[in-house]
Amino acid sequence: MRNDADRQGPQHDACRDPDLESLPKPRRPGRRLTLATLTITAMLALGTAWSLRNETVYAFRSGRPTNLGELGELKPTKQLTNRWVRGQAGLVAQGAIRYRRPLERDAYELARVEGSSPIWVQVLIPGSVEPDRFVPPASFVGRLVPVAGAGLRFGALDRAVAEAGGPALPEGAWLLIDGEAPNSTGWALPLVAMLFGFAGFSVWGLVRLLQPVRSI
Repeated sequence: MRNDADRQGPQHDACRDPDLESLPKPRRPGRRLTLATLTITAMLALGTAWSLRNETVYAFRSGRPTNLGELGELKPTKQLTNRWVRGQAGLVAQGAIRYRRPLERDAYELARVEGSSPIWVQVLIPGSVEPDRFVPPASFVGRLVPVAGAGLRFGALDRAVAEAGGPALPEGAWLLIDGEAPNSTGWALPLVAMLFGFAGFSVWGLVRLLQPVRSI
């Protein structure tokens, strides 16, 4: 084997052209663009998956909703974050806003519960009901979460309130999403899995592109 290596060594050296080796390395804008695209894709996929973490965890909730009773004087604690709850309360009509989401026929009403509680409730207004004739319920069953951690779907909630002319949601406000049971967020599971797949593929591509080329 040593003799073979000795024979291949001079031949390999003979194939090396000093003139070619002295040339500057070629520009590779396509490679840089690919690296940038893969990096951005991985970051966006992981960031979106992280923003959906509450919906993903909530989809695994089981059992009956926790009964909170009257919501008007309730001071939510960290233990109630992202929980399936049940409660009763009147809603304050003053300052309540109504809004729609793109591509949805139904509308939503956001209102603060009566009392000193920092809880706001989002209730669904079916598209078959005229908003002017809608009467909000007095009991609610849904997901309870701090507004600051409500996730991607409610990231623009403060802006929607401001555009509707309502008062800004106070710091430390909580959101009770009426009608959102754990099985209603099951859509988040395949979406998060797909996002992790995008991120994993992008990282794999980065590793392959950044590996040094082995000389033959």
